[in-house]
Amino acid sequence: MPDLTSLFVAAGLTEQKANETLKNKQVSASFAEAIELAKHTCEVDKSVGNLLYQISTRLKHKHHLPTIVSYVASKKLKTDIQLNCALDYLKNNPSMPLDESKFSEASGVGVEVSPAQIEDVIEKLVEANKAELLEQRYKFNTGKILMNARKLLKFADGRIVKSELDMQILDLLGPKSEADLEPASKPKVPYFYYVWGNSYTLTTNTTTGNGHQIFIKCFVVSHMTISYLINIFGVISSTLPKIGINIFYKYSPDSLFYLMEEHLKITGGQVRTRFPPEPNGILHIGHAKAINFNFGYAKANDGVCFLRYDDTNPEKEEEKFFKGILDMVNWLGYTPYKVTHASDYFQELFDLAVVLIKKDLAYICHQKYEELKGINPPPSPWRNRPIPESLALFEDMRKGKLDEGSTTLRMKHVMEDGKQDPVAYRIKFTPHHRTGDKWCIYPTYDFTHCLCDSIEQISHSLCTKEFQARRSSYFWLCNSVDIYCPVQWEYGRLNLQYTVVSKRKIQKLIDAGIVRDWDDPRLFTLTALRRRGFPPEALNDFCAKVGVTGNLCILEPSMLEACVRTTLNNTAPRVMAVLYPLKVTITNFPNEAGSLDIKVPDFPADESKGNHVTNLTKSIFIERSDYMEIADKSYKRFASDQSVGLRHAGLVLTLERAEKSSKGDVVELFVTCKSVEDSPKPKAFIHWVSATSCLECEVRVYSRLFKHKNPEDTSVVPGGFVTDCNSDSLSVNTAARVECSVKKAKVFDKFQFERLGYFCIDPDTTDNTMVFNRTIPLKEDAGKN
Repeated sequence: MPDLTSLFVAAGLTEQKANETLKNKQVSASFAEAIELAKHTCEVDKSVGNLLYQISTRLKHKHHLPTIVSYVASKKLKTDIQLNCALDYLKNNPSMPLDESKFSEASGVGVEVSPAQIEDVIEKLVEANKAELLEQRYKFNTGKILMNARKLLKFADGRIVKSELDMQILDLLGPKSEADLEPASKPKVPYFYYVWGNSYTLTTNTTTGNGHQIFIKCFVVSHMTISYLINIFGVISSTLPKIGINIFYKYSPDSLFYLMEEHLKITGGQVRTRFPPEPNGILHIGHAKAINFNFGYAKANDGVCFLRYDDTNPEKEEEKFFKGILDMVNWLGYTPYKVTHASDYFQELFDLAVVLIKKDLAYICHQKYEELKGINPPPSPWRNRPIPESLALFEDMRKGKLDEGSTTLRMKHVMEDGKQDPVAYRIKFTPHHRTGDKWCIYPTYDFTHCLCDSIEQISHSLCTKEFQARRSSYFWLCNSVDIYCPVQWEYGRLNLQYTVVSKRKIQKLIDAGIVRDWDDPRLFTLTALRRRGFPPEALNDFCAKVGVTGNLCILEPSMLEACVRTTLNNTAPRVMAVLYPLKVTITNFPNEAGSLDIKVPDFPADESKGNHVTNLTKSIFIERSDYMEIADKSYKRFASDQSVGLRHAGLVLTLERAEKSSKGDVVELFVTCKSVEDSPKPKAFIHWVSATSCLECEVRVYSRLFKHKNPEDTSVVPGGFVTDCNSDSLSVNTAARVECSVKKAKVFDKFQFERLGYFCIDPDTTDNTMVFNRTIPLKEDAGKN
């Protein structure tokens, strides 16, 4: 394609850039067409070619190409700023015919900003910042002056504006001195560490290798939360807009600043956040981060957080999901300021939709769902429908006169991702769990989200990064109906490997019988993690360690497991249990009564935390894996030629004989015992339970549900995530034994089974059978053998 290469180079592209452009057939075809169109009016030099290239890469609706190229070729659009405004206008007004008077006004056609105007505006801005300029001199951040200048001189040449500002600052401050030329001193950098224990703070000053002073803080805390990080270190707070300032929001020409003033009067300047889940499924590990951030940010700033159910899809909502969501919020340690529902505001939302129609910013459309799918769907032929007609049809929708799926209310707005005219209302003849059959039209998320935030006077709408594409829609809608607009601030999602969290996919696992329900401990829903025995403090600690950034965070489950292990090490009392019992009879038991009371510390590292008593009897059970007939050199536990100690009992066992079954399996050991003081120190001490006073229990041991890190990656798992399931992810042992001290424990109580791991009492426990889930194993012990 040498002819196109030459054409593009002649239009101002370098040869390398031209060749790169040719790799994109859509862009190269559009650029070539734009050049040929422009040639009818002017010579396509580098300045014109640059604008045409931008058009070819950014114009969403190609039917506007001849119009915008003609404006460039005739020099009506001469600058990047004018072109940006023109492209924005066409993006938001895709339908034909084009209103050229409004297009010209929005694009600054014919607007000439004189040097005198630039000088006057810059002079006023410099005067407004004079005190700071004189104090900070050339270390003053001129960016905020330029930002304000761009607002006041929208179509001025940015290079001329910058040059004028530099000249006026030079005139005010004079040439740079030696002090001005020195690099800015770096602020003290906090290095912080935290460990488990009682709270105290140690602060010390030191100096880094490059001479910068730092201070180190060591915090010893019971557990870490996001609100704690914000309070102590100012993490996150410095990056979020302060109360009363929405730096992302573009106010209307009529100026809606008074709405912010009204908001501040209502809230008293209080931070208000909200956690707005859809009640059509159970919360998962990613929601734990959202809960921690929304509630934690409010708590750190003495504010409040609402729990608002986004209940606008009655077909999929169930009472168990409403209850489950509130349970999980409370379980994580948070109490909502108010529990609200989007349905609380159905009438207000309907009234605001009417306002939107009356302003000709929404219309009734009859395009089918299938027509609106995909990239660049056709514009609606009903976009310019008369306002009275749309109002009448919207009322018909409300009264149930139109068929489901036949009609929607759409907003006249194009989102960042190019989605044109998002749907605001649709018809659903499904009774609502709270409003019954009062409504048969329901608002969409795009319509509900920002308006409910405004109605509840939310100060910070904190949401995950995928909603960034909806930010302009959020602000546009608030602005369009003249209501207060909160700040929307996006952060990166939290995902874990070896799992799926999609509601639809979890339901598929349930339907296939792979997992039992939403709280199956192999899942990473919050109810599943609670059932498995993960303490809420560990999840909060994990969320705090992950932090809040704009990046998607995909982590190995091992990081969460480390937080769980740290928490349970300090909170789960120790007991003894035997998973695969082998009977041991002590032939010379030291007490004629046949039993001894043994005191066992709940937390061996800190015996002040208490202890419990367990019973040692003539017959006991030990772990079958703790006995080996013929031991190798590395084996340290019980063997025919090797004694072993009993934990907490102060006794050492020596084998007399082993009784075997007809198959040759060892079924019982007969041993003698001596006190530790009268015996050589054994290589190991093993756990045990009394054979006559222990409890028989069921123990469920879980491993990863999926074999691959990303079971949804079809390049690795071509058969889909269901085919990646590990059939051995659950092992059930109904013959385990545990000491009687746990008999009165409640569901979800947690213990460390000594030498085995951390376990939690499962809700399937009955009066006759205790059921334990293994939460997590202990760290591998190199000396276990």
